[in-house]
Amino acid sequence: QNLQLNSCDYTDGFAFLLKEAGTNNPYQNLAVIPNTNIPVMVTTVRGEGTCPSANVAYFGGYNGEEHPTNYNGQTVVLTAHANVVAGVTYHIKLVVADQGDSLFDSAIFFEGGSFSAVADLDADRLLATGNPICDGETFTVNATAPGAGGYQWAKDGTPIIGATNATYTIAEPGTYTVNVQFTGTCVAEGKIRAEYAPALPTGTYTLLQCDDNGDGLTLYTTQSIGEAVTATTTDAIEILGYYKSLANANAGTSPINTTVPFSNTTANQQVFVKIKNQYGCEGIATVILSTPVTAFSSITPLVVCDTDGTDDGLFNFDLTPTRANLLAALPAGLTIDFYTSYNAALAQENPLAELLFTNTQPGGQVIYGRVNNATACFGIAQIPLIVNYFGTLMPETLYLCDEVPLPITAPAGMATYTWDTTPPLGARSITVGEPGAYTVTLTTTDGCEGTKTYTVLPSGAVKAVEYTINDFMGGSNSVSISPKGAGHYEFSLDGIRYQENPMFTNLAAGEYNIHIRDINGCIPDFTDVVYILDYPKFFTPNEDGTNDTWKIAHLKTRPELTVNIYDRYGKPIVSFKGNTGWDGNLNGRHLPANDYWFSILLENGREVKGHFSLIR
Repeated sequence: QNLQLNSCDYTDGFAFLLKEAGTNNPYQNLAVIPNTNIPVMVTTVRGEGTCPSANVAYFGGYNGEEHPTNYNGQTVVLTAHANVVAGVTYHIKLVVADQGDSLFDSAIFFEGGSFSAVADLDADRLLATGNPICDGETFTVNATAPGAGGYQWAKDGTPIIGATNATYTIAEPGTYTVNVQFTGTCVAEGKIRAEYAPALPTGTYTLLQCDDNGDGLTLYTTQSIGEAVTATTTDAIEILGYYKSLANANAGTSPINTTVPFSNTTANQQVFVKIKNQYGCEGIATVILSTPVTAFSSITPLVVCDTDGTDDGLFNFDLTPTRANLLAALPAGLTIDFYTSYNAALAQENPLAELLFTNTQPGGQVIYGRVNNATACFGIAQIPLIVNYFGTLMPETLYLCDEVPLPITAPAGMATYTWDTTPPLGARSITVGEPGAYTVTLTTTDGCEGTKTYTVLPSGAVKAVEYTINDFMGGSNSVSISPKGAGHYEFSLDGIRYQENPMFTNLAAGEYNIHIRDINGCIPDFTDVVYILDYPKFFTPNEDGTNDTWKIAHLKTRPELTVNIYDRYGKPIVSFKGNTGWDGNLNGRHLPANDYWFSILLENGREVKGHFSLIR
């Protein structure tokens, strides 16, 4: 009935039924897919075709018209089996039922002589089925059967002398059979095939790792420790754990942390690696952590000029020649990888992906070449990368102070200097007397060239100063400073806090020290004193030595100013200059306490008027 074009949803029925005769026990269906309870039917065993496939491993194939059975397909040969007791009668029933179609039929073919009693010795232990016996182990098979009168074991068809017990322990590969003798001529035969898994790599292996100071202590990755074991076999080996002692490895306790490199504490320390193969066999290998003694001759630094157009000290190095030169001086069969740090080379972490590398530190850095011998470290070479560059050759501005000749000095340490003067000058320092741009070409001992330009601008110290003073304004007095000179100036009233604005405002009356300096550094600085004037609001001429005279402080610094004093009616009383002041008398007579007025005509034409009190 097994068709490719239909029978997707219906099937003929078949059952191979067995039960103990004369009992009410239920029948057991032996026509099932191996290791399941699924009945064998067209819908449960089917190959690829129009209908979905099912349990293809048990499908024998579709047949053409020339097939001698004239059936469209069949299963592989299947074995129906059940556990029975010798001497007990059993009833067998075979059932074939046609359902859902009238054109197609099903049939069951039985192998002649295949109805036999066998001793079940369990499944074969084969490599192909993934359950071989582990190397170094034994496997005991049991043929015990109720009512048996004797047993005889054989290996590969040859009886094993003395092997007449119900059990037998297998210690080597082969096909093992047992004849179980029952009453009379009834004999049940059992058979099991046994194969052994390949031996695990449980020997002692040495892992070489480089050591920077020769003390035998360094860093190892657990991956490299494991590879020292797995590299010795082509079998699939799983690492179950790494341990510092054999006892811990056996117990599976206190494993070594695999997320960070392992640092040995003694030279030639042993690490125990618990392993398992694809067949579930486990074992323990020993790895000795050792360090080689490899000394590299002095590595010539890679020196380049920063000619990539950006004078930043970074350069794209080609490490191909360096690798070739290193390997040429070493034994054949070695490889080399490059790293940016010694610890990364030890741990084999983040190797450079290609042989073109741009240094990350301006001016160069040291990289590390790890030379490998298979999985072991043969040695680590330090490779200096040097980039000659002129990171300080930014344009610079200098100032020619009052046309005094100015020396210009280029950076030190160069092999040659060439200035763009007429004629060209070749010294490190030159002296110029005119503003302008001066460029020097610098050449290092390695032949690298760079240029630096000095722009010379005119400047100078203060030659003269004019002041505009607005005083007699209470607390709102101000002074404006107008310097004469070629410089760029800043100003201060205390010599500490400077400002570029030449105007100072909100000044009280008093003496002020003026400081003027050239921002460009031309000397000397200029200093001067100015005075902010204001008048007192009263005086007390009672001859006690305090405020006995009405006068304006610092008026003597402005000798051209005249003070005129009037009474409240505008009658002139007295006039004076400088610090003379007025003592409150007129023609030797004390004037009465009262308010009096004054006027001053300032240099800028402004007339200051005010009043003050005479108190007696």
